[in-house]
Amino acid sequence: MPLRPGTMRLACMFSSILLFGVAGLLLFISLQDPTELAPQQVPGIKFNIRPQQPRKDLQAGSSHDGDSKVSTEKATQDLSSWAPRDLKLQVPDQPQLHPKSGARLRLRQRRRRLLIKKMPAAVAVVTNSSSETLLRPGPQALESHWVSLHQSQQERKRVMREACAKYRASSSRRPVTPRHVSRIFVEDRHRVLYCEVPKAGCSNWKRVLMVLAGLASSTADIQHNTVHYGSSLKRLDTFDRQGILHRLGTYTKMLFVREPFERLVSAFRDKFEHPNSYYHPVFGKAILARYRANASREALRTGSGVRFPEFVQYLLDVHRPVGMDIHWDHVSRLCSPCLIDYDFVGKFESMEDDANFFLSLIRAPHNLTFPQFKDRHSQEARTTSRITHQYFAQLSALQRQRTYDFYYMDYLMFNYSKPFADLY
Repeated sequence: MPLRPGTMRLACMFSSILLFGVAGLLLFISLQDPTELAPQQVPGIKFNIRPQQPRKDLQAGSSHDGDSKVSTEKATQDLSSWAPRDLKLQVPDQPQLHPKSGARLRLRQRRRRLLIKKMPAAVAVVTNSSSETLLRPGPQALESHWVSLHQSQQERKRVMREACAKYRASSSRRPVTPRHVSRIFVEDRHRVLYCEVPKAGCSNWKRVLMVLAGLASSTADIQHNTVHYGSSLKRLDTFDRQGILHRLGTYTKMLFVREPFERLVSAFRDKFEHPNSYYHPVFGKAILARYRANASREALRTGSGVRFPEFVQYLLDVHRPVGMDIHWDHVSRLCSPCLIDYDFVGKFESMEDDANFFLSLIRAPHNLTFPQFKDRHSQEARTTSRITHQYFAQLSALQRQRTYDFYYMDYLMFNYSKPFADLY
C-alpha cells in the first residue's frame, strides 16, 4: 500500500529531529570537561585574612591548603583564637547555586574551555582560578608577622613548661595560695591577669591596664606615683579563694620578662645611683656596713654610694643583712610560672611587638598601644647589653658565675643565652 505524502513528510521530519538530537548529544559530550562528571569535592581550608585596620607591623596573608587533614571548623577555631583584633579570619561557605544560574554558569564554562584550548598554558592556569584567588598560594602566604609572633609564643611556653617539668615538677602539684598570686594585677573588663616583673616594663604595663579598665583615657596622663602607690588596680590576692581560682581558670594570664643580668643592673642603677628615700636607708646602710671596709660615717648614716660589686656581694650572701626585694628577685618566685599556666610570655627585648600583639589578642581599643616613654630618670640611657657588660666587668669571674647560678632558672625557663663566654 503506497504511503500518503503527509505520512512521508512526517517520517522525514521525525528522522531529521532524531539525527539533530544525536549530533547535539555527541557535541555536548565532546565539549564536556570530565571533571564535571565526577562528584564535586569540598576544597581544603582557605583562609581569607584581611586586616581591618592594621597595626604598625602586623601583616596578613592567605592560604589554601587542599591537603589538610583537620576539619575546616577545627582549624578555623585554632587560628581565629589567636587572630589579632585587626585581622578577620574568614572561611567561605560553599556557594549555593540556583538551578537556572547553574545552567548559565555551565554554559559559560563550556565556552571558556573552547577559548582555553587556544591559549598558552601559563594563561590557562590563571583563567582557571577563582575570582578571589588567581593562583594557589604557597606556604609563604601565611608567613605574616602575627603568625610568627604566635609561633614564638608557642615556643616560649614549651621551653618554660619543659624546664618546670624537669626541675620543678613538684611545684605543679601544690595548691595555689594568696602568696603565689600577690604580684598579679587584675583587669576585669578585658579579663586579663598581669604578673608584675619589676624592671621589665611593669610601670607602663600598669598604665595600660588602667586605660583598659577605664580609669584613665591615655597612658601619658598617668603619673609614676599613681601607677605604683595608688590603689586603682586590684591584686589577685585581694579576692577570696573562689575569686582567685575563677580568674586563674578563665582570664588571660600574661607576664613579661627580661634578660636577668640586664634586669639586675637596671634595678641597681635605679635604686642606688639616684637619691632614694627607701632603698638607701633600708638596703644601702646595711650593705655598706657589712661589705665595705672602713666605710665613712657619712656613708653609714645615709646609705648612699653603694657600688655594684658590694650590691652583688649582698645578693649572693646566704646570710643577707637585709631581705630580698622584688626588683631583683627571681621571676620564678615572683610569678610562680611552674604553678600558674601563663597564656602569654612576653620579653622586654621585643616589647613593642609582643605588647601590641597581646593587645590585639585581647581586643583592646585600636588607639591603645604600649607606651615607649621612660618616666624616671628620662635623661639617662636605658640599660642595654653593652651597659650591663660594663657593670659585670667590675666583678671577678667567680662572682659572675655565682650570679649566673643565682638566676639560672630564669635563664633556663625563658631561654636566655649565657651573657659571658666563660660561664658554665
